[in-house]
Amino acid sequence: MNDSIILLAKKPGPTSFSSLNSVKKALATSKVGHTGTLDSFAQGLLVVCTGRLTRLAGNITEFDKTYEAVICFGKETDTLEYTGNIIKTSPLPSVKALEEALKHFKGTIMQRPPAFSAIHVNGQRASDLARSGKKEELPERPVTVYKAEIKDLQLTDEKKVQYAHIVFTVSKGTYIRSLARDIAEFCGSSAHLSGLYRTKVGNFSIENAAGFSQLPAFNIQAAINNSKNPPDFNEKKDWSSDPLEIELKEEIHKKQIPLDEASAKMCGFDIIHTNSIQAENDFKNGKALRSANFDKKLHTLLNETSAAVFTQDGCFIGLIYKNLEGKVSYKFVIN
Repeated sequence: MNDSIILLAKKPGPTSFSSLNSVKKALATSKVGHTGTLDSFAQGLLVVCTGRLTRLAGNITEFDKTYEAVICFGKETDTLEYTGNIIKTSPLPSVKALEEALKHFKGTIMQRPPAFSAIHVNGQRASDLARSGKKEELPERPVTVYKAEIKDLQLTDEKKVQYAHIVFTVSKGTYIRSLARDIAEFCGSSAHLSGLYRTKVGNFSIENAAGFSQLPAFNIQAAINNSKNPPDFNEKKDWSSDPLEIELKEEIHKKQIPLDEASAKMCGFDIIHTNSIQAENDFKNGKALRSANFDKKLHTLLNETSAAVFTQDGCFIGLIYKNLEGKVSYKFVIN
């Protein structure tokens, strides 16, 4: 079953792209894609689509995400995380100042993405430009912070915040590295991430991911230790002999999720069925979308919503989208 969704627990160190090698080798397929990048230093949940469902990947990126972050105050790096070069030092904030900052940054805010990011500027990644010395001032954009709660603090003898373990739930496109930078600036300090852990993507949770048991502990002390002894970012696994990789391969096989109605709802899609063999053929051949071919009227779909299309037998055959103006169109068809 290579047309599936797989929840994968990425370890700190490898890139999101290289982490997909585990899935490719386990399922003997090259058709693999993920729904949202995690930085190399970060760990946590990747939602992976395989086979013909790789076309779903770009449609699951709309999800809100939940992260745990360990923020180190007093020093800002050029990458806004611990592998970068220190470019600024500042006094540490008080607990009260941090609490006020978290309140300030809840809701819809304007955020400037990091210079070191995957955003494209004139056809080039901002991170590639930054590494070549051509840092671009990326424009601010609206993002939403739904939750920002302190989980733990490490204070100095003067009761200043040295490290903060904070849980964030945010909208698509939010950079936690930028949040850490801006929260610190609001406190009159500076900061970078010592660790980042993505625990949820929409309705999908890290606890259900293949490789979850292999993830290192995530807390302030673990992040401090990890930043002082970082993982090998160029690490290459020997698939044939590494027992952890063999265990992961077995988990990937067991935890493949087919796109049925239940998982489509987990993906946040509405559900609609063709109501005859002729309607199914019309859909597969890209003919005009008409309510008469489905088990519900197209106008009843919510605006700005994708709907997963199933046959009468419950076979997934594609995705349609209703835009803000109420027009329904194809996203893609699976034959």
